[in-house]
Amino acid sequence: MSKMIRYVWIAANPNLTKFDSRLIRCLSQKNIVARWEYHQNQDEPCSLQVALTLLADYLKSLPHSVNLIGHGTGGLIGLLYARKYPQKVKSLTLLGVGDRPAVDWQLHYYALRALLPCSQTMVLAQMVQRLFGYQNQYYTKGLIEILRQDLKTSPSPHSLFRDITIPAGGVKVPLMVCGSKNDTIVDRNSLKRWYGYFKEGDILWECPQGHHFFHYFYPQEVSRQILRFWEQFGENQQSKYHIEHQYKLTIN
Repeated sequence: MSKMIRYVWIAANPNLTKFDSRLIRCLSQKNIVARWEYHQNQDEPCSLQVALTLLADYLKSLPHSVNLIGHGTGGLIGLLYARKYPQKVKSLTLLGVGDRPAVDWQLHYYALRALLPCSQTMVLAQMVQRLFGYQNQYYTKGLIEILRQDLKTSPSPHSLFRDITIPAGGVKVPLMVCGSKNDTIVDRNSLKRWYGYFKEGDILWECPQGHHFFHYFYPQEVSRQILRFWEQFGENQQSKYHIEHQYKLTIN
């Protein structure tokens, strides 16, 4: 089975995986896309290094280089891995990762907590609107709880007491960066600055809308763009997809 795995989705936030599943299903129609998940115990310290080491251990078991893909913190871990082990990576696709790769929704959250004299719930409600756009009261309440849990289990290195920076720059392997034109976490300026680190063949693509989780709302269009990028490596055949319009957000 390991010989067939050539595409690996890096999932670093177990409470946010539901927002990745639609895109993974689209990509998996013609490809085997393995999902590597990092689960951090609430009693463990946040550590990107631990996640990076565990990912390296997993990819050592594969007999060939792979195409890595990840959103947010998952993309950051993929970027760090590709910088350290470029010989093991065929290509890297980043979603919602800016030129300052450590900038994530939690960094914005802690900045608001430090500035605004209001409760955690109120700040999280503001983050829901930034991450997903306007939601009614029912969906906002459900999303607040998802974000609250992500604060406890994500390997994001930020906190009220510190924020971490990771050097900007690209990678030696083929790179695709995807973002959304109305994302306020990784804004258009953060995306455009990637051009300064691109080499020949690297790609930047922007979804017209969808905020930070654009791949949840527009999985069909995002998958088409990624599959075009993957096609150059000779391992993907053109796929035909049923055209669907914007998804509505659902909370189970």
